[in-house]
Amino acid sequence: MVKRLKLGTRALGAEPGRPDVSALATWIAGHRGTPADLITYQLDQSLSPQLSAGIMSPCAGGRFYRDRIMACMQGIEEGKVTDELSLNPNEIIQDAAGIVAQKKGAWCALPAPHMLGITDTFYNDEEEWNDALTGFYRILMRSMRDAGITGHVLICNTLEEPEIASLVRQNVFFFPQDPDRDDLAVLMEHQPQVAVGRDRLDTLLDLTGEYDVRKIILVDPDRASINRALSCFDPDQIIVGGYSTGTSEDYWKNLVLSATYTV
Repeated sequence: MVKRLKLGTRALGAEPGRPDVSALATWIAGHRGTPADLITYQLDQSLSPQLSAGIMSPCAGGRFYRDRIMACMQGIEEGKVTDELSLNPNEIIQDAAGIVAQKKGAWCALPAPHMLGITDTFYNDEEEWNDALTGFYRILMRSMRDAGITGHVLICNTLEEPEIASLVRQNVFFFPQDPDRDDLAVLMEHQPQVAVGRDRLDTLLDLTGEYDVRKIILVDPDRASINRALSCFDPDQIIVGGYSTGTSEDYWKNLVLSATYTV
């Protein structure tokens, strides 16, 4: 007898885009009495569709959160470091509290440190600069966790090993959106869970003979890629993951549907 079972589902962030003025004004009017701006709106819109769709491990935030990080970072001018980096945590903490009010246990996605595009004109030493920037991120993420955020997804275009070595933890997950084989090998040196799209699944499976992988997050899978993953991993080692752009209500609902498999 055929059984229909479900894999776990996890969000890795979202890019809801910018609303028109009237939509933003309406939303802000509904949040009178609480701090609210465009980034607050984007956090809300990144998370709400995940909750409606029933994503098991939701995650607010995305690349757009760079603007908040930059606004809270002290010691920079016009994208250049001019003094010791420090954090003004007030808005970060407010954001975290707003996410937790929507869903306890939610994660938050941020651009990885190198994605900020900051130029060092103060430390003038690569190792010292990495220590300063990753130290800033540790303080930022700790501030959000103290306000109730469970953990963070760090979105990246490239994989910078000093960043990974400095920041990867049980509650910090690096998510390269288009990794090649070398990227995956660098990541798997440090992180026992890896997220890949279905076009990179065979590369990941080929590397499992060299690295210990406890779980894979299969991003936007189809039926064939789920079956391929199930041929090499137990179901409890496979999570269906997603990262949405634009209008995301249907995206997350379809992702939940795609997590069904038969035995």
